[in-house]
This record gives sequence, C-alpha cells and structure tokens, in this order.
Amino acid sequence: MIKLEEFPQIDWGRADLLIELALNEDLSTTGDVTTSSVVPEDATATALLRCKEPHMVLAGIQVAERVFKIVEPRLLFKAIREDGDVCEYGEIIAEISGPARGILVAERTALNFLQRLCGVATTARKYAEALEGTVTEVLDTRKTTPGFRNLEKYAVAIGGATNHRIGLYDRVMIKDNHRELAAMEGSGGIARSVKRAREKYPELEIEVEADSLEEVREAAESGAEYIMLDNMSDETMAEAVKIVAGRSKLEASGGITLERLPRIGKLGVDFVSSGALTHSVKAADISLDIEVDK
Repeated sequence: MIKLEEFPQIDWGRADLLIELALNEDLSTTGDVTTSSVVPEDATATALLRCKEPHMVLAGIQVAERVFKIVEPRLLFKAIREDGDVCEYGEIIAEISGPARGILVAERTALNFLQRLCGVATTARKYAEALEGTVTEVLDTRKTTPGFRNLEKYAVAIGGATNHRIGLYDRVMIKDNHRELAAMEGSGGIARSVKRAREKYPELEIEVEADSLEEVREAAESGAEYIMLDNMSDETMAEAVKIVAGRSKLEASGGITLERLPRIGKLGVDFVSSGALTHSVKAADISLDIEVDK
C-alpha cells in the first residue's frame, strides 16, 4: 500500500481555485437548469464511481470528494479504493449518497478531475514498470496543463514515477536557448553560465542541457550536478556515460518512447524524462452510476 505522506501533497489552495473555476464555467450564474427543473429538491440518491478500464491507477480521489462536498456539503462520500491502488474494470471506487441534485451538479466536474489524474498516474506506472530492474528513474517535466502542475505531478508520483523540478524557481536548468545567448559572449558559454548560476544561487542544483558529446564534456567539467542528454541515440548516450564517469547525474530526454525505455535503462543513465507523462495522456474511463433512494 502506498503511503501518501511519502509523496507530494496536494496544494488545496490551488486545487480549490481550480475547482471553483471549473464549477463556474459549468454553472455560470444560472446553475444546472436541467437538474433544478427535473429533479425534486428533496430527492436523495446513491451514486457509485466505477472503474471502466483494466489496470487503472487511482489518483485524485480526494479531489473528487472535494468537488462533491463543495457543491453539496450534506453529501456523504465513502472512498472504497485509495490513491495508488490499481483498479480493474467494473470495480467500485467510491460511493456518494445524499441530496440527488448535488450529485448531479458535481458529477462532471468531479469526473473531469478524477479521470485526468488517473490517466496521468496510469501512464506514469507504465513508464516506471518499463524500467524495473534498472538503476534508471522516470522523471516528469514542466509540460503540464496550465494551473494543474501540482495535481499532475502528484498523480505522476502516485503512479510510481519521479518528479523533476516543479517550476523555474527550484533548479537552475541551462537549456539550449540559454546556451545560445550565453555564447554571444564567446566560447565557454556552458562553463560561464554554470559559474554565474552557482554564484547567484549557491543553494540550488544546476542542470545543463547538452546536444553533443563536446557539450557533455564541458558541462561535466564545469561541475553541473545534472546533464540532460537531449535527443541522443543510444550509442551516443553510452559514450556520454563513459565521458562523465559519475561526475554528474545523466538524464536522457527527447524521443523517449515506452518501447525504448528498457534499452535506455541498460545504458547507465540515471534518469529518463518524458513530457508524455502529463502532456498527452488519455483520460481514464470512469463512470458515475446513480440510484434513486426509495
């Protein structure tokens, strides 16, 4: 069983803002006109959240509960499965009971959050499993849905992959465009950039993106803690491992596919980063089945 305290915590300040925005775009100032006109105000019901696909990793059940409780505080939400559980087709994830109108109003918003986060977690699990038995870890990226980074990185961790930097503030990452601008001052741009970053932010780790073995060598000699091997072939990455010889952690990036991961895991790189964990995942299939209380 996954211990949730070991993973990034949900920032409820940000999550509540997202929930408020999502409900507002659904309800505007009028509300759910169908539910308010068709469903009796005093009607009660029980609804089941059900997994509709095999091997789905659950993530975001607390977020779904939050949506239902914000819409209708009188609703009772009982989680049957927990974040990190692998759910199979037909399994019940949670049970919601109480005022029927509240269930219907919250349904789509709750499902949108839950399906997205389960999709991220399930994809992360597939990538992590592809590297089992190797020393290489899967990292996510900043290629996240705007505003959803905290939630999506939470789902990545729940799925078993590893979080990279959160934003532009928590690690110095000298990428290709930074290198191009630094090169305007002459040769040695990588070493100069690392030196300046170290002086300005001595408490932060530094990563350098390298497109060639020459840049890998300069980055290692500059003392960068991490070197990103950008769009390199397996053979070139294997050579980079020899050049660095443990002086820096190596991160493979670009052109990363699920099928390629086992090969990369044998090269000796420390990490593989992939935007696919968050930027192009398929939402998980989850249904809400409602029953009228008699």
